[in-house]
Amino acid sequence: MSPRARIRPLLAAVAAAALTGTALTLTGGSAAADPPGGQGVTAADEIAYLSSLTGSKVLSGQQGGANSDPAAWINKVHDITGKYPGVWNGDFGFSQNDIDNRQTVIDEAEGEWAAGALPGLMMHACRPDVATCDFEGGSDPVKGSHLADDEWHDVLTDGTALNTDYLRKLDQFVPCFQQLKDAGIPVLFRPQHEMNEGWAWWGGRAGQDGSAALFRLTHDYLESKGLDNIVWVWALKDVAGGASQAADYYPGDDYVDVVGLDVWNDRFAGDDWYRALSDIAGDKPMALAEVGSVPQPDQLTAQPRWVYWNVWLDYLTNPAYNSNDSVKSGYYDGRVLSRGEFHIPTDGTAGPRP
Repeated sequence: MSPRARIRPLLAAVAAAALTGTALTLTGGSAAADPPGGQGVTAADEIAYLSSLTGSKVLSGQQGGANSDPAAWINKVHDITGKYPGVWNGDFGFSQNDIDNRQTVIDEAEGEWAAGALPGLMMHACRPDVATCDFEGGSDPVKGSHLADDEWHDVLTDGTALNTDYLRKLDQFVPCFQQLKDAGIPVLFRPQHEMNEGWAWWGGRAGQDGSAALFRLTHDYLESKGLDNIVWVWALKDVAGGASQAADYYPGDDYVDVVGLDVWNDRFAGDDWYRALSDIAGDKPMALAEVGSVPQPDQLTAQPRWVYWNVWLDYLTNPAYNSNDSVKSGYYDGRVLSRGEFHIPTDGTAGPRP
């Protein structure tokens, strides 16, 4: 049975429960299958809800798994804590296997929403003129991904071959976002992550004609396709000594809905990064878009602006980053909301589920 066929009964049951006003319990856990937003909820509603959490509540989150098994690590969260994350994250990916399983990822996004979590997506991608590639790690993790300065200029210039190649890559994502839009689901989207570091072809270029310009191009192109269900997440990496240059990579207030940080240099965001991103964010919500360690209560007390975190894949059980006790401590913090524990209003109010 296809992933799409497997998920249809759940979605139908959720719809029926909504019509009758009854609660639906998932067989895989104790959380009620109740979407976090009702009919007509928009990306703007989700952004407002996230903003309302600032300083009071935090959504738990987890990168779900490989595209062929995008719920693997949220199921492990449940094994440890008895809860499922409030934010599930998937990846479009860039290997052939990733591409072959993108529909599985989007079906999981629909199922997560139906069960009471916010879905998110990111885009590891090969350079525009390469169809598939693999992440190999090390100092040059995506072989052949470098772009020369003239090639970078071409990617940003309308009508060039590299620009056309990049837009065709984005075209692959359009049906995925459209499927979620048709289902009434807003989706967090984190393109060009860690653009302040040069490990990927899209990163390491400061200034308004650098990596930030590619973020703007991505935003404008997908919005031109009518995809108004995207919540745009911009996230840098906590590069040592790099906080003072964070603004050099910012695409602008009109292009960013959530200001994020991928935390890998330290176990938690440094004060310099917290202050720098707070200055950039203004009233926008802030997120720990990618972390190895589950944030602990004292850390969230010291930095109260974060509204969700996202633990990266198997780091959840890496003993250098987490123990079962530290995972439980993070999830059982009274400020932390997990799947099925919050609701996005559409009437101008915002707050956790009563």
